[in-house]
Amino acid sequence: MRITVVTFLLLPAAALLAAGSRCFGSSTQQGHEQAVEVKIDNFSFSPTNLTIAVGTTVTWVNHDDIPHSVVSSDEPQVFKSKALDSDDRFSFTFTNAGTYGYFCSIHPKMTGKVVVQ
Repeated sequence: MRITVVTFLLLPAAALLAAGSRCFGSSTQQGHEQAVEVKIDNFSFSPTNLTIAVGTTVTWVNHDDIPHSVVSSDEPQVFKSKALDSDDRFSFTFTNAGTYGYFCSIHPKMTGKVVVQ
């Protein structure tokens, strides 16, 4: 009975920790997958530079009042979003190690980088 109670108490705490880290845009671990959020706000990507593990999914969320996009700088392009309106999201899972530059095709001075290890 003691083991059941301990297990019961640990599961909600783990769920709360995972939910809390998602709120702040940090990496979260669910099995072997990870998820990271990049905010698009005030004509910038935040964080601008990101280092992640292979298999991590990055989701860009537009918090600006105008459209933005997320386009790989690589040739050939590795990923490309549609124009993201306010609160729209674009996700990409990085399955290979490397450095991936990206920019907003609507506002090319907006740039970022994802390093996958």
